[in-house]
Amino acid sequence: MKVSDFNYELPEELIAQTPITKRDESRLMVLNRNNKKIEHKIFKNIIDYLRPGDVLVRNNTKVIPARIYGKKETGANVEFLLLNNIEGDIWETIVRPGNKLHVGTKVIFGEGILNAEILEIMPGGTRKVKFTYNGIFNEILDKIGLMPLPPYIHEELKEKDRYQTVYAKFRGSAAAPTAGLHFTNELLNELEQKGVIIANVTLHVGIGTFRPVKEENVEEHKMHTEHFYIKKEDAEKINNAKHEGRRIIAVGTTSCRVLESVADEKGFVKEIETDTGIYIYPGYKFKCIDGLITNFHLPESTLLMLVSALAGREFVLDAYKEAVKEKYRFFSFRRCNVYHMNE
Repeated sequence: MKVSDFNYELPEELIAQTPITKRDESRLMVLNRNNKKIEHKIFKNIIDYLRPGDVLVRNNTKVIPARIYGKKETGANVEFLLLNNIEGDIWETIVRPGNKLHVGTKVIFGEGILNAEILEIMPGGTRKVKFTYNGIFNEILDKIGLMPLPPYIHEELKEKDRYQTVYAKFRGSAAAPTAGLHFTNELLNELEQKGVIIANVTLHVGIGTFRPVKEENVEEHKMHTEHFYIKKEDAEKINNAKHEGRRIIAVGTTSCRVLESVADEKGFVKEIETDTGIYIYPGYKFKCIDGLITNFHLPESTLLMLVSALAGREFVLDAYKEAVKEKYRFFSFRRCNVYHMNE
């Protein structure tokens, strides 16, 4: 299977740069993978496709303002993107310009409220960095950091909370689990009143989610790993539904990857904290989820491969062609969600 099998034409003007005013009024494309039917709706209509007893599994990670700008002791400008917290005040970080930031280099941020030293060059060119500061690290990041928006968004985000889900809780992501950006508190309340059960997982999204697949053959790609955990009470909600034959609907590919990483052959999950590098592409047999709420994904991306594994490559690419024809807005802002459902 070739990576080029997952390519499609996308006019640049359809890549949304800013969010719409109301989260739940983005367009929604509904795909039924059984009868190959496509419907065009508004996101808040998702309530019509969920039924009492369904378990909606969402990722409650919170994006940190992980992009920070500073200066070397020489005065040269540098940029850091925090990827993951290794331990204490030591982070794995993408640095620019990489060829100027060697082991031992010191960097000053925010006129001295945050300082950093390069400890090690890690595989892939990232840096192990130790930060020193007075006060609380997260408060300093909130003061000097910027949201690490995807590379296809070129406009400044005026409201930081628009790149967070309304249920974001646990800090640690370098990118938002964007499928959840369309939910409002009001819509979630309506779903619960209908009898839909909400369960949470936490997967801290890494910047690797945007990295292109460089291999020609799909099978040869190596996935980045991401840290996640699922709590006992949430595992019990999912397992009770499985016992009773009720549906599990994942909000986003991150929630899907957690569930499929944890599930046994019968689809049951357990309380756990670990890393996952699960790679899902056509041929994969899903064990836990029955449906997926997700966004349109980049051409030739691992996320497009995951969706194709669930709904079928040709059906998904046909839906993408229709979305282009209907001038849907793509990716993180002002775009629809694609919804794949088992009846």
